[in-house]
Amino acid sequence: MAHLPNLIIDLAIILGTAAVTTLLFKWLKQPLVLGYILAGVLVGPKFSLFPTISDPATIRIWADIGVIVLLFSLGLEFNIKKLVKVGGTASMTGVIEISAMVLLGYLTGMCLGWSTMDSIFLGGIVCISSTTIIIRAFDELGIKTQQFAGIVFGILVIEDIVAVLLLVLLSTLAVSKQFFSAEMLVAIMKLAFFLVIWFLGGIFLVPSLLRSGRKFITDETLLIISLALCLLMVVFATSVGFSPALGAFIMGSILAGTIYAERIEHLLTSIKDLFGAVFFVSVGMLIDPALLVEYAGPIAIVTVVVILGKSIFVTLGALVVGQPLKQSIQTGMSLAQIGEFSFIIATLGLNLKVTSGFLYPIAVAVSALTAFTTPYMIKASGPICTWVESKLSPRTKLFLTAYSSGAQTIGSVSDWYQLLREHIQIIIVNTAVILGIILLASRWLMPLIAEEIIGSPGADILTGFLSILLMAPFLWALVLKRINRPVYTRLWTERRAYRGPLVTLAIARGIIGLGLVLLLLQQFFSVSLLLFVVVVLTGGWLVLGKRLPLIYELIEKRFLVNLNSRQIYQENRMGRNLLPWDAHLSYFEVNAESPGVGSTLAELALREKYGVNVISIARGSVTMLVPGRNERLFPGDKIAVIGTDKQLEHFISLIEPAKKEKVEATPAQEISLQKIAVDESFPYIDQSIRNSGIREKTQGLIVGIERKGTRILNPDSTTFFLPGDVIWLAGNTKLIKEFQRENRLRTFK
Repeated sequence: MAHLPNLIIDLAIILGTAAVTTLLFKWLKQPLVLGYILAGVLVGPKFSLFPTISDPATIRIWADIGVIVLLFSLGLEFNIKKLVKVGGTASMTGVIEISAMVLLGYLTGMCLGWSTMDSIFLGGIVCISSTTIIIRAFDELGIKTQQFAGIVFGILVIEDIVAVLLLVLLSTLAVSKQFFSAEMLVAIMKLAFFLVIWFLGGIFLVPSLLRSGRKFITDETLLIISLALCLLMVVFATSVGFSPALGAFIMGSILAGTIYAERIEHLLTSIKDLFGAVFFVSVGMLIDPALLVEYAGPIAIVTVVVILGKSIFVTLGALVVGQPLKQSIQTGMSLAQIGEFSFIIATLGLNLKVTSGFLYPIAVAVSALTAFTTPYMIKASGPICTWVESKLSPRTKLFLTAYSSGAQTIGSVSDWYQLLREHIQIIIVNTAVILGIILLASRWLMPLIAEEIIGSPGADILTGFLSILLMAPFLWALVLKRINRPVYTRLWTERRAYRGPLVTLAIARGIIGLGLVLLLLQQFFSVSLLLFVVVVLTGGWLVLGKRLPLIYELIEKRFLVNLNSRQIYQENRMGRNLLPWDAHLSYFEVNAESPGVGSTLAELALREKYGVNVISIARGSVTMLVPGRNERLFPGDKIAVIGTDKQLEHFISLIEPAKKEKVEATPAQEISLQKIAVDESFPYIDQSIRNSGIREKTQGLIVGIERKGTRILNPDSTTFFLPGDVIWLAGNTKLIKEFQRENRLRTFK
């Protein structure tokens, strides 16, 4: 009889048990992630009633692949623009939550009588939520498109990045017994540098690579290419000291900006489900029923601390940054668990031999328990929000509503602020690129030249000159590129007080450029060659100086084309702008079985029956913005719809009766929501919406008006514009911005 590898036997046991438990949980209408964890307990080494796997180490490798695939798929849903848009709210909320949970975990450990180091590591363990558990729970509950989900994912990204820093901090603390050190500062700078380099290089290279081979890309080749890019980034991230999960997420975010994002996500679904199942089963395998009894007290206490602490502090953080009460509670209760990063932190303490042996089992048990409670916490967020609102006084409700609306204030960005922001941006980007060139040249190019081309004596000189050629366009942009000339000229001529700061900016750019040049010279050239190198550089600058702006412009143009290759609404507003009404934008795909197929928008009466507005219909390569009432819906149409969570939940039965899953579309034209003040600059004061012609001028639809503390959703076309109104306009982004510029209208920051 042929020998069967243990891996196949173990997979048969795992998947067979998971199949039974998931069918059971599906029948019970419970999230499948709970069934996977139960399957892990049943086939784990600590539970002898059922067959047990024989090679846990190999299964753990498969589980690690599952984490990589899950983080890669998450990155596909959040491209760079979207991360920047959600960054402010998510960053502030994440910082508040992480700081509070680290302190709460430390105090909990001290109250339990643990050592100082155990308590510090407990603080790190309880502050990081589980991305994989939340992704799976959101998938199962069908709430990924709801308004609060974008904030949850943004906070998870912030937590994952902070977790990397936390690993460095705890390692430094364990070795040096000092909370702050030069090593910690270097690690933070290193992470920031590599993030910038990865994103800039990835956006410039990856879409161009896919575009050049588009004639040969099939579903099979696209899947192989995308997974190869993911694993290459994982290897690269690990080689420079970061987590594989961070590398997978970064590559997913880069590919999310390409035109193949949705196609890759579709192809990846089965692989994600398979490896994700193995990961969650492996989590259950780590649970020791006897250990749960032995440490039942500390496990229960830490579990309560995680659930209550995260729910409360995330909710408070979201309220502080201006989120409405409902979204804040939903966000807080979604993040009330710990997961894979907590295991890594606990393992770090064991490997460094600075924590007690019981800390890791407690972390695993708490993670498993909070994984079980997560779906129920998410489901309970709605009723709890209703209960909290019933206990609040009318004055408190009014304050929270006013604070949430006031967090998005109207104002104009000053010329100086705009110019300063653009200077900082160009300094950071070009400095990172130049440092990346120097790093790659010294670590990779010079050894290659020394071994394969001319040998060691001349390798450093040749590498130095090649590095100078590569960095010359970016050095020109860093030092000499004129930024926003109209604003610069206006500040210099009309506001003499700004001349000093403008000169200071120019000098600062020059000093940074000079420092980078000196770094390159020190890296590749000896002191005896410096005069010769300076002469060559001067001559080269005189000959090629006029070509550098053209070269840089070509590079910048290609980068912007790649960055904007996928035009979707989520990268602009994520539906956050209609917070006063809890309305946001979602995408749906009309299938052949939809009851609304073949009917006109007038016959469907979407606004009257469901309270929603259709903003666009994407049909093939054509996109109709603000379609007319006589436009029909056909199978395969991808429609953008604005409404509240309840309205969209009601509306989805018209579009997808068989499968309640929202599908993101990729409109050919960019649409967005804009908030515009009706003041002395507004040209249509005391005119009706219909007579103003705004719909025709902007291909836009007015979906809301704020007026003297009241809010009007879906205003009638006979409504007049009054001074002091704030209108919400959805439509063609380009035309709306042109309309704002022509009339010098005030917009939101």
